[in-house]
Amino acid sequence: MGWVSTERNHDEQPITVGVIDDDPMICQMMRLILEDYSSGRISVAFACTNAADAIEHASHNPPDVVLADIAMPGMDGIEATRQLRMLPDPPHVLILTSLSPNNTVERAIEAGAEGFVSKTDAPEDIIRRVADVCEGEPQFNPASQRQLIGDLHQHQPQSRRDEARAMLDALPEREREAVILAAEGFTNAEISEKMFISERTVKAHISSAADKLCMGRVQMARLVERADLPPRL
Repeated sequence: MGWVSTERNHDEQPITVGVIDDDPMICQMMRLILEDYSSGRISVAFACTNAADAIEHASHNPPDVVLADIAMPGMDGIEATRQLRMLPDPPHVLILTSLSPNNTVERAIEAGAEGFVSKTDAPEDIIRRVADVCEGEPQFNPASQRQLIGDLHQHQPQSRRDEARAMLDALPEREREAVILAAEGFTNAEISEKMFISERTVKAHISSAADKLCMGRVQMARLVERADLPPRL
């Protein structure tokens, strides 16, 4: 099998991942992809066929990332995401789906998901999404982003727009700038170049803003979209 670097040093602990899918074959396939294609740099902590068991595992041994199937009997991926994100040490959650994300993007974000992974993605793409979300990079494909932006602009009460702008205005100028650039889709490296600061400082600005707003990076991006800010000169 192929190998994909996750850009982690050899002396670092592997990224731990949990998988939830009601199809045991999908669980097995994802375990093989995550462990074999990452050359051991990703370790599968658990692979469960129902959300309740996965949440139990995650509450005792929190993984770094959970891949949660969107459509499952009983508790679906959205509710599982919500409960996982409420844990004392919450994992990053990526929605695992073979379906188009239509009608699920906004619900997934509200529950705390940070992106989508398609079961039909190439193994190297799945590995990269898992590694990148650990670095704070949301994993929404362009179609998902366009849908979310369109929905927000179509259903945008003036009061919610003003509230979002007020929340952003309350941030220090450099934190606000970093949050806005991240919401526009720029990576930490690209933001550092635009703001003439280190990537570490970019991460510090975004982390500080997240603490002040009590939001994750994806939720802050949604806040920026809701604010519907005028184009920057």
